[in-house]
Amino acid sequence: MKYMGVNEIREKFLSFFESKGCLRLNSFSLVPKNDASLLLINSGMAPMKKWFTLAEEPPRRRVTTCQKCIRTPDIERVGKTARHGTFFEMLGNFSFGDYFKHEATAWAWEFFTKVMEIPEEKLWVSVYEEDDEARDIWINEVGVDPTHIVKLGKEDNFWEHGTGPCGPCSEIYFDRGEEYGCGEPTCGVGCDCDRFMEVWNLVFTQFDKDENGNYNPLSNPNIDTGMGLERLAVVMQGVDNLFEVDTVQDVIKHASRIAGVEYKKDEKTDISLRVIADHIRSTVMMVSDGVIPSNEGRGYVLRRLLRRAARHGKLLNISGEFLSTLADTVINASKSAYPELEEKRDYITTIIKKEEERFNATIDNGLVVLNKYIDEAKANGKNIISGDDAFKLHDTYGFPLDLTVEMADEQGVSVDLDGFNAAMEAQKLAAKTARADGSSWEDDTVFDFKDMPKTEFVGYTDLECEANILKVAENDDKFYIVTDKTPFYAEMGGQSGDVGKIKQGDNVVTVINTTKTGDGVYVHEATSVVGTVTEGVATLSVNKENRMAVSRNHSATHLLHKALKEILGSHVAQAGSMVSSSHLRFDFSHFEAMTPAQLKETEEKVNRAILACMPINVQELPIDEAKKLGATAQFGEKYGDVVRVVSMGDYSVEFCGGTHLKNTSECGLFKITSETGVAAGVRRIEAVTGEGVLNLINTYETILSETAQTLKTNRVMELAQRAGTVMDEYRELEKKIEVVGEKMAMMRTKSMMAGVTHLGSVNVLTSHIDDVDVNELKKMADTIKMQMTCGVVVLSTNVDGKITFVAMAMPDAVKEGVHCGNIIKEITAVCGGRGGGKPDMAQGGGTDALKINDALAKVDDIVKAQINA
Repeated sequence: MKYMGVNEIREKFLSFFESKGCLRLNSFSLVPKNDASLLLINSGMAPMKKWFTLAEEPPRRRVTTCQKCIRTPDIERVGKTARHGTFFEMLGNFSFGDYFKHEATAWAWEFFTKVMEIPEEKLWVSVYEEDDEARDIWINEVGVDPTHIVKLGKEDNFWEHGTGPCGPCSEIYFDRGEEYGCGEPTCGVGCDCDRFMEVWNLVFTQFDKDENGNYNPLSNPNIDTGMGLERLAVVMQGVDNLFEVDTVQDVIKHASRIAGVEYKKDEKTDISLRVIADHIRSTVMMVSDGVIPSNEGRGYVLRRLLRRAARHGKLLNISGEFLSTLADTVINASKSAYPELEEKRDYITTIIKKEEERFNATIDNGLVVLNKYIDEAKANGKNIISGDDAFKLHDTYGFPLDLTVEMADEQGVSVDLDGFNAAMEAQKLAAKTARADGSSWEDDTVFDFKDMPKTEFVGYTDLECEANILKVAENDDKFYIVTDKTPFYAEMGGQSGDVGKIKQGDNVVTVINTTKTGDGVYVHEATSVVGTVTEGVATLSVNKENRMAVSRNHSATHLLHKALKEILGSHVAQAGSMVSSSHLRFDFSHFEAMTPAQLKETEEKVNRAILACMPINVQELPIDEAKKLGATAQFGEKYGDVVRVVSMGDYSVEFCGGTHLKNTSECGLFKITSETGVAAGVRRIEAVTGEGVLNLINTYETILSETAQTLKTNRVMELAQRAGTVMDEYRELEKKIEVVGEKMAMMRTKSMMAGVTHLGSVNVLTSHIDDVDVNELKKMADTIKMQMTCGVVVLSTNVDGKITFVAMAMPDAVKEGVHCGNIIKEITAVCGGRGGGKPDMAQGGGTDALKINDALAKVDDIVKAQINA
């Protein structure tokens, strides 16, 4: 067999199935779209579920992909074995009610034996024990040696997941030779040893399993095949395992150079190198697809992978951050297949570097504490770390629980997971990331529009048209109207749906929103103005002013995106947006809050682009041609062969299906109203354009005018000067009040001195003063203390139910044995509180105001006990 690299194998597979009429699609994002059942894409078919059920029409009934996948159930096994990994690429060819067993089996055999040139005698096939049809096809049509076909049971060769579509499968194995076998006489296909390696799984989805366990034939059976790219590379490169294929070896060799070690010389070293290589590959792909390290969901998966890799770097004695340099190696190895890796190189490496810096800032202290807990667990003979201690590591030192468990396990110590979970629940705030579907129509309505034909959208060029009303549904005084064509833009891509009117004779309804189903049916949500509408011809009119306002904000988001890339760096990527008639909201990847200077520069750049009066051109282009223009893809969108490209002069070029202006000057002006953080590594800018800026100016003018009146000036331009004068006057008054307050406090303290108790050589004063803040209470105690010899002062106050005690002692009183911390500890307990401090000064609080006098009454006895001890 000819040696082939991973990138060559991938291209040969996709090209082969293109020649069979399959549409080649780019890998879907690792972040599932509109699928709450998955955290991360874990198989080739996962992003295409709706195409298999035909809930959505696929772009073609034959498709081929190489899908990026992440699986983490066996993360603890990664590195310890050469079989386990978290990131892999899944080659697949699919049929959605098109070709079936005859073609799938023949093409698989042709690809292996003709394209890959794998000797037929090295290949074995398994079939489901009851699928005689597949066995006959393999033997009589494909020509496979019957002695190389094995029947296996349901557990091995039947794919199902609960109820729904399912079916038998047929797997192709590669015989690696006796040297990989177990030596047992029964060794063969299905054996647990490494000789017969499953490479390709062909799933024949031909049944629909109902709730009674019946397998009903599907009218349009499907094909779902999956072949691990790295597995096929193991075969074509003649290596032992996935960590020895070329692209993974590039990473291991780089990590080895950084650590100054050699792979395959020491088992512990090899484990760390495998963990690092696998995890940095997963990390690069996840960050590229917009995942940010966090403490929840897929962000936590990413953080866990990153920190495990960083920790194994420390085990190899690598000092400082190194993962971002390895990320460059991953990008270089895979950028031909995934060009977005090169486009986002700076962003990917920056995210990784910052997360590694965060981890390194906490791990050393955490390691000291963890090792202390491990030593204590061994010393007491229990060999278990308590849940509270594990939680402290997690909460205080940023030490992930799985890392604590893994490192403790290496020392023969376990962790009380139930105790950890209890501690977590006691402290946890209910904050979970909401999953949002770009179009919520199908989730929110009881109406079924699935059988309706796709709506023709004419709204890019026309804001009014005649159309046939195909269906009207009514619910809660609202109408849901479907037409054969419409000028109304449906809510999608972050842009709000159009509003307007539908007229039918004298009857008029107002459209308050427009949405679109997954099948391309536009639904106009409306309320009645005069009468109602029925099936038949009607006139649809979009509200021009509203459309114009929305388009201003949408075009401005493109200018904003470009400006942010120029000012903050190429790592900036859109992470979401919302454009309505009133304002725009733009989420983007960035690691820290923008400075006032950056915000000002961003605003100025956008306004300069607006005032440059650049023409806005919209054209439909083949996707490859659009990419050559430097067009930027929108967040979370999947594109076909032809895309809509929006260009604003030579400044901004983006893929976009939304509505836009004819010229940037039509935006009027652009004003940022806020910049905030919405998630780890994601910032949000909100802004207004056009009339929104005018409304903002009017609001500011009103506020300035009212403020000027309050400060008694008739000239707004002199407002700053007048405010400065008022503040100067205020500060002078504050100083005078402070002086008066000090004099009053002195008078009050002099009167308090009459209450001093003499306990031998120590003088004690206790008193309660209502409605005094803590700082004032401390000042009073300090003033009294300075008027006493060998004195102890204990004061209390109650401000709106908040009880505070303060105790102070002179140095000579401390020498006599007085300890303010212990005094406060005892008296606050009387009031149901607690406190403490140093011998010469302490503070505490209480909850029971009725016990304040009782608490102060104890002071003398406490001091007596202290000086007589």
